[in-house]
Amino acid sequence: MIGTNFLSEMDTLRREMNGIFGGLTQEQDTSVAFLPGIGTRRYPRVNLSEDADNFYMTALLPGVDAASLDINLTGNSLTLSGERHIEEPEGARWQRQERCRGKFMRVIELPLEVESGEISAEYADGMLQILLPKTEMAKPKRININLGK
Repeated sequence: MIGTNFLSEMDTLRREMNGIFGGLTQEQDTSVAFLPGIGTRRYPRVNLSEDADNFYMTALLPGVDAASLDINLTGNSLTLSGERHIEEPEGARWQRQERCRGKFMRVIELPLEVESGEISAEYADGMLQILLPKTEMAKPKRININLGK
């Protein structure tokens, strides 16, 4: 049986290879994040930063209803999922459709452990902000050096 860590590593490798060869083609398929299936996707776009005590994640989610968002932490894997709806005019024929719609899921691997009971999230104006406090074990420790005489 193949474990989820193996599948995650394979998906990371696939994304890295796509990044290397992505500049060779002119096509950009933005709908890939909304295809059915389980796995990590590049939607939503996220930034992850840290200081000594916390990780800070922001995710761009324009047009997503907050009620459809779901955030889960399993081990060091943070999963963002939800659904984006776009109203379709009745009887209209699309001439161009570049904004994706549908269900999405993105798994972000955190580099260190976080305090799961202290995570907080805020969503406003299409921006999701998540505060992920580090565990005491994950915080950097200063080690004093004893000077010999």
